[in-house]
Amino acid sequence: MNIELLLVIFAGILGLLVGSFTNVLIWRLPRHESIAFPPSHCPNCDHPLAPKDLVPLFSWLALGGKCRYCKAPIKARYPIVEAISGVAYAVIALTFPFSVFGAAPIGLMLLFTILLAGSAIDLDTYTLPDELTLTGVLLGLLFGFLNERSAVNGLPHFAGAVQGALLGAGILVTIDLIGSWVLRRFRERRFPDFPIGYQQISLGLLAGAWLGPVGALGAALLSAAVNFFAKKVVPIPELVTLGGFLVSLALSSSGAGGGVVKVTQNSLEGAGAVALLAGVYWFLAHRGKKGEEADSTESQNFDPSAMGFGDVKLAAAIGAFLGWQNLLLAVLVAVFAGAVFGLIQKATRADNRVKFGPYLALGAVVAMLWGERIIDAYRASLGM
Repeated sequence: MNIELLLVIFAGILGLLVGSFTNVLIWRLPRHESIAFPPSHCPNCDHPLAPKDLVPLFSWLALGGKCRYCKAPIKARYPIVEAISGVAYAVIALTFPFSVFGAAPIGLMLLFTILLAGSAIDLDTYTLPDELTLTGVLLGLLFGFLNERSAVNGLPHFAGAVQGALLGAGILVTIDLIGSWVLRRFRERRFPDFPIGYQQISLGLLAGAWLGPVGALGAALLSAAVNFFAKKVVPIPELVTLGGFLVSLALSSSGAGGGVVKVTQNSLEGAGAVALLAGVYWFLAHRGKKGEEADSTESQNFDPSAMGFGDVKLAAAIGAFLGWQNLLLAVLVAVFAGAVFGLIQKATRADNRVKFGPYLALGAVVAMLWGERIIDAYRASLGM
């Protein structure tokens, strides 16, 4: 048997096994439970599951979709997730042969698992756990480093992974900042974060235009330090930060700051860098809080938001794994898919809410598998 075909089969089997673990992530992460302890058990009767109960797909079929011990129904989502994971892993191994791409297909498989688990959790709870998104950013950067060492073509090296992560976070958080500002009818935030939050991200968006992402981080850290030592939020008016960003874009149209493209890129990377810093801070600050305490913290007073912050971090993970060009494609596909689904909902008068995370995951899969061909076709249409 051809070695590449054998690797595809092994990848599919691995995907089934990882799909079983993905179901654990989907169930436990939103409930702030350990993914390792206790061992797998029935959520209805708490009876520990034997190895024969955990064979992907086949255990569910053999048991008729019911728990062996209490006969409670087992959701069909369990075998569906396992099947999707198995097929996806095989397709990734087929599309990105190990003999050509080295360890890169493993990274893409991990990205798919993050996308699949995140989508299912987002559909259930309208949240994207930091354990998935921030871990995804770190893994994307790691595989960018490995891609560089193995001279992989078509996937970002470390510098490209960093840029993709910053732009991924920056694009979505900028949409959130501007959209939220409009939702508040250009009024200032009533509940600014202490010591670092959206005000510092807005400052990073402005400072990044002229100082780049490193300067944006410096400005944000200085503002956070002022808040910390003042023991209160020292306000930074969004009329200054967001308004200043828009003015910067206008000035750059005449060539200032290196031109519109350069200023926009620097602004987005600056906002993305500060957003990821804030995301890590919020994760660490709330890490010790469990269950109802964590939920209570998350449900405190907040200003209207145009987009969830989990989407910002998920976009950063996608950018780290796939690079900024595929990230842009993923966002465009997500927006288009969301618009189509919204029209279908309106036509059928359905009232089911779907957050942006699953659409972003769909866009990432399209970009992962066909992104290079789509981008090449676009460039050809422009004569590039």
